[in-house]
Amino acid sequence: MAGLIKGVLARVEEKKEYKVDISVVVPLFNEEESVPELYKRLKDVLDGLKREYELIFVNDGSTDNTRQVLEDIFHGDNRVKVIELRMNFGKAPALSAGFDNATGAIILTIDGDLQDCPEDIPRFIEKIDEGFDVVSAWRMDRKEPFLTRRLPSLIANWCIARLSGLDIHDFGNAYKAYRAEVVSGIKLYGEHHRFIPVLAKNIGASVVEIRVRNEPRRHGQSKYGLGRIPRVFFDMITMKFLLTYSTRPLHILGPIGSFFGLIGVFLGMRLAYLKIFYGDVLGTKVSLSVCVLCLFLAVQIITSGLLAELLVRVYYESQGKKTYTVRCKLEHDT
Repeated sequence: MAGLIKGVLARVEEKKEYKVDISVVVPLFNEEESVPELYKRLKDVLDGLKREYELIFVNDGSTDNTRQVLEDIFHGDNRVKVIELRMNFGKAPALSAGFDNATGAIILTIDGDLQDCPEDIPRFIEKIDEGFDVVSAWRMDRKEPFLTRRLPSLIANWCIARLSGLDIHDFGNAYKAYRAEVVSGIKLYGEHHRFIPVLAKNIGASVVEIRVRNEPRRHGQSKYGLGRIPRVFFDMITMKFLLTYSTRPLHILGPIGSFFGLIGVFLGMRLAYLKIFYGDVLGTKVSLSVCVLCLFLAVQIITSGLLAELLVRVYYESQGKKTYTVRCKLEHDT
């Protein structure tokens, strides 16, 4: 019976129909000068593919004129959707909003700053057609400052690759393509958009990387700087924990607690022995105990943070909540 049910579910999944072939999701924050050119270039490239498509622009709480520019584009093209978020939630929630509203069999994401070339889109589609589930872009010649952008990115990408076991070079770039069924089951929190390929690999998806062009920013200011380094570091710890220990947290918390517990017992027995047999005054040993206590508190705080990550997921997913709220949505009737 179980096998029969599984077979029926598999056939239902295979028959799932999509309204269009390609959905392009573009998260935007204060990109009013870039949007018109980006829209034109995306439209030209996608028209050349001779496939049905839709463009989904997610305005992530922009404070400039991005909203009006998007509304003008929307009224002139029935293949355009505009998702207006109430405030700046961040790239991961903005991408989630795009994924939730996409109706394409293939979902492609691209930043709105014109640094990624829309003309590379056919290469992503070719790889999906070859059978890959996720196609990730690798910016070989990045047009950005080395110390503040490229060096931190190189270090972060190397660390993520080592921790995740996924050998790609550019996790932070949003320029990627996915089969819709792959991202439909992925929930994004915090700034975990850079880990989508890792999450996809964790559910059995095949991932490939292609080299793409990168252009210098021509309009506006970069939204990223050195301040993102601590966030990326803690995101890496969280992701490693969730991928490895999310269903068995005691396997990591147990040994840590046991280790510090044994140290505490050993120090307590040693201090008691010295006091009983030698009348030794605690003196500097009090300082040692305080040091051990501080280390223990540090571990407690870190592990409590990891447990809080799990509780956040339980809170949102058990109640069907999302990590963003939509102010309004412009969508053509079909």
